[in-house]
Amino acid sequence: MITGFIGAGNMGGALAKAAALSNCSDLLISDHDELKAASLAEAVGGRKSDNIEIAETADVIFLGVKPQGLSSLADEIAETLKTRQTKALLVTMAAGITMETVLRIFGECPIIRIMPNTPASIGQGLILYCHKNADEKSIEMFKQLCSPAGLLEPIDESLIDAGCAVSGCGPAFVYMFIESLAEGGIKAGLPKETALKLAAKTVMGAGAMVLESGKDPESLCNAVCSPNGSTIEGVNFLKSTDFSEEIINTVLTSYRRTVELGKGK
Repeated sequence: MITGFIGAGNMGGALAKAAALSNCSDLLISDHDELKAASLAEAVGGRKSDNIEIAETADVIFLGVKPQGLSSLADEIAETLKTRQTKALLVTMAAGITMETVLRIFGECPIIRIMPNTPASIGQGLILYCHKNADEKSIEMFKQLCSPAGLLEPIDESLIDAGCAVSGCGPAFVYMFIESLAEGGIKAGLPKETALKLAAKTVMGAGAMVLESGKDPESLCNAVCSPNGSTIEGVNFLKSTDFSEEIINTVLTSYRRTVELGKGK
């Protein structure tokens, strides 16, 4: 099997590294920045290539370009894709761009739309996916390539933009929370390195509790709080600042922007 990655940016690079760990495919890498493509190819044990060669030969093609770049890429490779005897499986990760739109500009073929997040680069990612025209063999091929990146979660395409606002954009919001949590520790007297480690590990542990305990976040929060204790004092302060409402509005702001991107704005 041959897998091509068009675009060697952060997400394309993370998924190429996952595909390399799967040991089930030869990898071809292309990017408008040839040095970046060569560097990624060397890192994953693949080969630097170009868009046309990938369109001609790859069984699976990851389209790691920005939404605004899909049309120009289609101008370059769509005819090559259409003339192939065996259709390539296209994997698109362009925010806000529907599978129907991708098929319209690239031609009919099996397609999987994904929304990965940056922790995929260390095997701790979440990859939302939906598909069209893809048989079980194609889906299994995709799963083999991407499973080293983290959890693969099927989702209806009508919900993927909302999912993107939580899991795709969410790491940035969580990093800001970790930074602030650590900064509070620093101001309370902790060394910076210690505060950051405590904050990051605390977020990891709290997330695992939500996933593994079967309890809702509110119940878990209440379990940490003692009457008149230090935790409830902090929780009450957060409630007084509309913390929850601000986070909700943050997610909705990102969701609306994802929808705008799909409309070419």
